[in-house]
Amino acid sequence: MQKEDVYTTERRAPAPVPAEKNTQVVGLPRTIHLVPLDHVAGFDIRPGFYEAHGATAIPGGVNFTVYSHGATRIELLLFHRTAEEPFAVLPFPEHYRIGNVYSMIVFKLNIEEFEYAYRVDGPYDPDKGLIFDKTKYLLDPYAKAVTGQSKWGSPQHIAKSFKARVVKDDFDWGNFRRPLIPMEDLVIYEMHVRGFTNDRSSGVLYPGTFAGLMEKLPYLEELGVNVVELMPIFEFNEMQDYRVVDGQKLYNYWGYNTVSFFAPNTSYAASTEYNREGNELKQLIQVFNEHGIEVFLDVVFNHTAEGNENGPFFSFKGFDNNIYYLLTPGGYYYNFSGCGNTMNCNHPIVRQMILDCLRYWVTTYRVNGFRFDLAAILGRNGDGAPMSEPPLLQALAFDPILGDIKLIAEAWDAGGLYQVGTFPSWNRWAEWNGRYRDDMRRYIKGDEGTAQGAALRMSGSQDIYASHSRTNASINFITCHDGFTMYDLFSYNTKHNEKNGWNNTDGANDNNSWNCGEEGETDDPEVLRLRMRMIRNSFALLMCSRGTPMFLAGDEFCNTQFGNNNAYCQDNLTSWLDWNRLEAHRDVFEFVKFMIAFRKEHRILRANMSDGASGYPDISFHGVTPNRERFESYDHYIGVMFAGKASQMKPDIVYVASNAYWETLEVELPALPAPLRWKIVVDTWETDISNRQFAEAANQRISVRPRSVIILTAQT
Repeated sequence: MQKEDVYTTERRAPAPVPAEKNTQVVGLPRTIHLVPLDHVAGFDIRPGFYEAHGATAIPGGVNFTVYSHGATRIELLLFHRTAEEPFAVLPFPEHYRIGNVYSMIVFKLNIEEFEYAYRVDGPYDPDKGLIFDKTKYLLDPYAKAVTGQSKWGSPQHIAKSFKARVVKDDFDWGNFRRPLIPMEDLVIYEMHVRGFTNDRSSGVLYPGTFAGLMEKLPYLEELGVNVVELMPIFEFNEMQDYRVVDGQKLYNYWGYNTVSFFAPNTSYAASTEYNREGNELKQLIQVFNEHGIEVFLDVVFNHTAEGNENGPFFSFKGFDNNIYYLLTPGGYYYNFSGCGNTMNCNHPIVRQMILDCLRYWVTTYRVNGFRFDLAAILGRNGDGAPMSEPPLLQALAFDPILGDIKLIAEAWDAGGLYQVGTFPSWNRWAEWNGRYRDDMRRYIKGDEGTAQGAALRMSGSQDIYASHSRTNASINFITCHDGFTMYDLFSYNTKHNEKNGWNNTDGANDNNSWNCGEEGETDDPEVLRLRMRMIRNSFALLMCSRGTPMFLAGDEFCNTQFGNNNAYCQDNLTSWLDWNRLEAHRDVFEFVKFMIAFRKEHRILRANMSDGASGYPDISFHGVTPNRERFESYDHYIGVMFAGKASQMKPDIVYVASNAYWETLEVELPALPAPLRWKIVVDTWETDISNRQFAEAANQRISVRPRSVIILTAQT
């Protein structure tokens, strides 16, 4: 007999627990104790496991655990696959609540046959940020898979609600071991999973997917990178702000609008993975790690896809709007993210969710590192003020599960908080070094007064990170997803974002770019030669800088976005890699490949190896004559020498001669003790690295031609 009112105190006689009760489920108790079962909506239920957040398959049923500080009633909704309306509504009995946590086991549920959501009732007082609405279908904040998202660009993504699936975690990791590459030895390759292979020119069987990316593993191994940093792969809604401009469909392509923090983007899977969502991503991480390539995730905890008060209402707003988001005294959303809302990251509830999330990606997916988008927000208080020791950042820095995971901060936000060099780190966090990007761009294109800054950036930015005991706090980059590609950096003076539909008002205006004499595409051979040399200069200096180098996928073969420096909405050839350019610019690819190998060969470029035996300091600066303590505003030449020992006490000395001037400069090199001699190993004036000759510097002097870089090593 079914209960008519699940909120009464009447109890039924004990019913048998399913025979599978002794099957162990990771993270849950080994046995389910015999207790009386309740009955609701045709299902047997009992109180669940209160510390197992989300929905978890257990022997004989599914455990559902959810929490809300302000709710007065929560209902579990069960849906047939793809259905918009539930076939069953199961209110959580009041005695199934402990504190603010509701937990219920529902027996005899086949996880492959249903989807689920919640309805939450509570007070409505917008001035206080309370906007509970019992009519809304809400996505579980701990959902491990989001339904209706598997086909990119599908109208289903505009459905009135998101629903979740229960995931069966049965992936076999075998004898998996992570490479654990030291931070200073990394070469980071930033990419968009879809854009990397979605163009037909990629030649893969499964374009735009994790499987397609895995097909490119031999290419990545040949290039020599040992980290792929994936732009957002948490489930996001590419249909948010979908529009058509001049006949072109525009999506939220980059994915910086998180729908679910625990769920992978199912549209990046080559096949539908019902209830095994994430297996393709797990296989990618497993195979890449086995081949010595770590996988980092670009994670977005600073805001969600729910936007401001005019945005959608599908999850966090309905569970505890005033807890999950930073709100003004009148109940409106602070917008330090530039995307409508800001997560209240240092509230204990949100802090715990973020920590649970990162632990999940490390233990379940074996992710090697995280880059935190607009990470300065993660250090803001409940009123939006910056904190000196933010609890969230400290918790992540010292969490045992994350103990050997790389943590990288984008140390600024859209609210004007810029913390490069001052980001709270406990010597645990590395930072995207925005000053490296800006100083190197300005120096390479020949701006006056930039030599000193460029030399400091190449030496590891110790002027910025002097308070850090770590020497690898700086993530050095000249290009990334946000801004011009390397090719466009030397092909355009100004942004060309008209196709984004905002009258070219979006995107940064301070690009520090130079078109080398002609805007955009050109047939002028002199301009083209100069552009290629500027690209080689950039990669040469990037790979000869202390810190961890990072560059944007496709830069190694001159991929272009046609001058668009904010291609967040361009799901087309603007953002996709055009692999035809690999053959067209094979010489640039070979140069980048060589420079990565050169960096790996010379540890002195990555770490202090000096013991005084070389007679030189670890790093020294030089002008056209040896030894400079600092550079003047009129200098366009910098010489940076790295000196130390290699294995078996063999000296390792590298001299980087960089001429950003438009005329040839005669340079006197530092003297070397016999029997060492300077030999040229790279000259960016030359176009073909495969034909390079090891030329000995005559009489300790070299001629560095206009706007070029020469790299020398000390050899016997």
